Amino acid sequence: MLSVNTNYGAMVALQNLNKTNDELEATQNNINTGLRIGGPKDNGAVWAMAQSMRMDVMAFNSVTQSLDRTISVTDTAIAAGTSVSDLLKDMKEKALAARDTTIDANARAAYNADFVALRDMITKTLENATFDGSNLINTNTNLQALANADGTSFITVQARNMSLGGSIVTLATTATISTATKAATAITTIESSLNNLNLALSRMGTDAKKVNMQKAFVGKLVDELNKGVGNLVDADLAKESARLQALQTKQQLGIQTLSIANRAPQTVLSLFRG
Repeated sequence: MLSVNTNYGAMVALQNLNKTNDELEATQNNINTGLRIGGPKDNGAVWAMAQSMRMDVMAFNSVTQSLDRTISVTDTAIAAGTSVSDLLKDMKEKALAARDTTIDANARAAYNADFVALRDMITKTLENATFDGSNLINTNTNLQALANADGTSFITVQARNMSLGGSIVTLATTATISTATKAATAITTIESSLNNLNLALSRMGTDAKKVNMQKAFVGKLVDELNKGVGNLVDADLAKESARLQALQTKQQLGIQTLSIANRAPQTVLSLFRG
């Protein structure tokens, strides 16, 4: 039926063109953002899953920061503890020299002065072994790092107090080698302290390795979560590019179809021509 009041063909053509324009707009948005699902309107369920995974990624970033801080504190402690071990070895050398009963008073005094300077350097080294307010070898306060995204699990690095006169370094804060007898006592004490110290450093190294392993594991988890989010919401740009070209062609054809449909009522005029 031909009618000048109702052009059904144009209506259908316009509906199809509008649909094509909507699809074209969505495809262009996918290409511009790189996302197939950019919000709840695109696919609410998938978007919610992606948001949950993004939240986990952010939580694991905080875990990584905590682990990094713990690693730095532990590395600082190990470096300082190693320096203390070296200082003790130097002190043993001075004590051995002072153990000789045949040296004169001047030599003994010189050895003792060096010994006391090294002894005091141990205290300064321990005091300076602080990173971001934490010190593992001059206190008895353990250090905990976050281990999971829920904040319910921790990795503990045990403090090992290496202060003079303690359970590890048993050498007294007032120790000297001013006599051969004191030098002999210092040798025995230093040897015991070195054994204790090296064992403590070994255990601290094990703790540090444990933290590093956890950091590597968390890094892998974050990579997999990011990959999962990408699989859920990222646009396949190769497919989107091909779809864009197809829709642009379809849009042009739709415009032509609408134009043809809009000319249909004009054919009514031919029926009234003489």
